[in-house]
Amino acid sequence: MVRFGIGYDVHKFAVNRKLVLGNVEIDYPIGLEGHSDADVLLHAIMDALLGAAALGDIGQHFPDTDKKIKNIDSGQLLEHVKLMIDKQNYRITNIDSIVVAQQPKLAPYILKMRERIAEILDIDFDLVSVKATTEEGLGLVGSEQGIAAYAVVGIER
Repeated sequence: MVRFGIGYDVHKFAVNRKLVLGNVEIDYPIGLEGHSDADVLLHAIMDALLGAAALGDIGQHFPDTDKKIKNIDSGQLLEHVKLMIDKQNYRITNIDSIVVAQQPKLAPYILKMRERIAEILDIDFDLVSVKATTEEGLGLVGSEQGIAAYAVVGIER
């Protein structure tokens, strides 16, 4: 059985926070606001995986009211989602994702993001795609108020 899931996340910029995308720290003067490390890319991937397996969403499993996960590394949350997927006897067939950011430029970080995601999920590097784009100055992202991410995943039994 082959199943697909889609995920989306967006966070606004916040001062005095590190910018983390794809479990990689990005050299930028501000980060993203959130209960965890606000890694929109990993959050979108987690929601896509949970959706593909019909296991709910990240807000259900990791609510922003849970003090134990305040400022947690989203890589740890992704590891937990991977265990949930494994428990259902699914294996990840591919991940296609896109980060939408007007700034900073992400091209220098894409390879490392792919490596980290593959490492966390214990899958082959070539099963992980990460792309970046802008909104050409339009909307929340285009006006540099935040960053968004989309992900589509395939899983099979």
